[in-house]
Amino acid sequence: MSGEGKVQFKITLTSDPKLPYRVIKVPENAPFTAVLKFAAQEFKEKEETSAIITSDGIGINPAQSAGNVFLKHGSELRLIPRDRVGSA
Repeated sequence: MSGEGKVQFKITLTSDPKLPYRVIKVPENAPFTAVLKFAAQEFKEKEETSAIITSDGIGINPAQSAGNVFLKHGSELRLIPRDRVGSA
């Protein structure tokens, strides 16, 4: 055992009226891009056109560690297809 800490996120798919969610547990130092990719695959969405936001609607920069995101934004996040928010 490496003793590495893990963080857990509850990610809700906001584009579905039923608001399905997945609970994902990853190492603290995992890149958040990997969390985004996995969550998008779980919901059968394209990772290239998906974004993760906070429950307050604040976008999260995926270029950081999962531990950083957890400390800054907590565990409850939302996955949104970017076409729903008007990507350029």
